[in-house]
Amino acid sequence: MRKLKLVLGCLMALSIALPAPASLAALSKDERSKYFITVLTGPSSGIYFPIGGSFATYIASLGYKTSATATGATAENINALNTGQGEMAIAMADAVIQAVEGFGAYEGKPKATNLRAMMGLWPNVCQIVTTTDKGIKSFADLKGKRIGVGAPNSGVELNARMIFEAHGMSYKDVKVDYLNYGEAIDQMKNGLIDAAFVTSGLGNATIRELGIEKKIAFVPVQGEGLKKLIEKYPFYIETKIPAAVYGTEIDTTTAAVMNIMLVDNKLPNEVVVDLLENIYTPAGLAAVGASHATAKREITAETALRGIVGTSVPLHPGAIEYYKAKGYSVK
Repeated sequence: MRKLKLVLGCLMALSIALPAPASLAALSKDERSKYFITVLTGPSSGIYFPIGGSFATYIASLGYKTSATATGATAENINALNTGQGEMAIAMADAVIQAVEGFGAYEGKPKATNLRAMMGLWPNVCQIVTTTDKGIKSFADLKGKRIGVGAPNSGVELNARMIFEAHGMSYKDVKVDYLNYGEAIDQMKNGLIDAAFVTSGLGNATIRELGIEKKIAFVPVQGEGLKKLIEKYPFYIETKIPAAVYGTEIDTTTAAVMNIMLVDNKLPNEVVVDLLENIYTPAGLAAVGASHATAKREITAETALRGIVGTSVPLHPGAIEYYKAKGYSVK
């Protein structure tokens, strides 16, 4: 079994008491205007889209030329960034690690050599949503049901595959629909799908919309299934979906994996330093945080390296320069 270069601890928040470092040299607006930065986000129905858009808007306010592009999220973003079709991209750490190391969904494919990490973002929670009338209370209850597992090889679908494996099951045990979660939840409204994998920040808009029409519940990932998942894929962490988020009857134990911000390895060091120097200011964090409650809660200077340090995903040299200057322990 392939040994992953990861430690579970690096997915937890880094509680770092930062010193008071001198500011790094900033670029002028004229210098910034020479660069066009495309931020690859996700589908308009998901959390990547507003948060990615807020990064683009704030970066534009600094003087850069920018655009935010809606995409199919992680898998599309990895491929696009790796082939020079963008400068920044949001992606799930597990899929990035697979692309960099060439295993899992990327087995037999050329390794993604152009990806560099810039900063940690927020945990993506594996939310297996169903409705109470389906009577699904455990993962085993999914057997024989019609399940939306995400678009083929998307970050959501990679999670679904691993979670099925951890429970000693496979897609052969269910009726699989390869739909993105927006499409899957539309089908749930019509009673055509019994459950759907939604790997997203908490408070997902499509799940909330489903909750307006139907009484929703979540399929737990817990016990031996969760234990086996984390043992084999230690980029997962245990978390909960609080009942208050969607108005469910109980909190639900499940798994989560970090999102990170990737940049093209060809983006100049001074640009990456300048971006980080500005994003991690009160004004920058407020601009990004205004896009979604998850961004406001999770994206902070203290948690900048979650999902990156200790993994095989290389930091951009400009990010290394920035974090070292700010007192972080990086190589």
